[in-house]
Amino acid sequence: MDQLTAMRVFTRVVETGNFSKAALSLKMPKTTVTNLVQGLEGHLGTKLLNRTTRQVVVTNDGALYYERASRLLAELDELDGSLSSSQAQPSGKVRVALSGAFADQLVMPALCDFHTRYPKIQLEFDIGDRIVDYIAENVDCALRGGTPNDQSLVARKVAELELRTYAAPLYLQRKGVPQHPNDLENEHTGIGYMKAYEGRHFPMVFRKDDAVIEVQPQYVISVNEARSYVAAAIAGIGVAQTVSFMVRDAVARGELVEILGDWPRDPIPLYIVYPQTRHLSNKVRVFVDWLAKMLQDVERSECNRGRIAAETAAGRNSQDLIATKRVSA
Repeated sequence: MDQLTAMRVFTRVVETGNFSKAALSLKMPKTTVTNLVQGLEGHLGTKLLNRTTRQVVVTNDGALYYERASRLLAELDELDGSLSSSQAQPSGKVRVALSGAFADQLVMPALCDFHTRYPKIQLEFDIGDRIVDYIAENVDCALRGGTPNDQSLVARKVAELELRTYAAPLYLQRKGVPQHPNDLENEHTGIGYMKAYEGRHFPMVFRKDDAVIEVQPQYVISVNEARSYVAAAIAGIGVAQTVSFMVRDAVARGELVEILGDWPRDPIPLYIVYPQTRHLSNKVRVFVDWLAKMLQDVERSECNRGRIAAETAAGRNSQDLIATKRVSA
């Protein structure tokens, strides 16, 4: 019996909760996984797992063995990674989960730089906004907006996303320009945004000085994907509150206009997350570090762009005021 392989298989069975998921994530036949665990139990002379038709339960001895084995495997991977990284470029597959909006507008445009630096790494992207089973699906890391609630994940904050409120000019011609957040509930139509697995719609949030207002406008459509949410706003269906980078081009083309600019929303933190039980190999670590730096550069660029836009708008307002005074004189 290959004890090292058996240890890896056993820890994966514990992490996934059953033999089938462990076999799938390890790309092994289920019978092989079962035989390796049984061989390990025979070698140790103790029962590590209690099996039923529905679940796998770790015994007391199994829990102790898992704790020590997972730590030992992590140290071994760290040793292998530190030596191999000094000899050659990191290589292999890295599986990443992220939303379509983050993929299209943040990550994909910058990937040539990553590929130039690390040509032997193959990136596999799981695009979507859903709950991910990191162990069973072999997902190495994910990019997520908002503070993660899952305590089993390591979360590394890499940026903050600025949110603003927008509407199409045609919509504003029909409905008028709201002057206060409460106007959205009384006189306007919003675009609903929800996460299907949470079963609730997200309210629009506004802050001004110490005042915080949450509103839930009436909506005629609701979506669970950010790109469709923006597309609905551009079509003039209703008011949307979204991250600024997603609508930058639409605003520049005049398809969307910012409203309630003196009532901004607090930024949403952006995190790279990965399972605590999964040791970061060198190939995953270099991708996580590259992604973190790239997103921080994007955040700084967005802040500078916003500052320049504000200064330009202020300059235009000053010129308009001077011209008005001259005409009045």
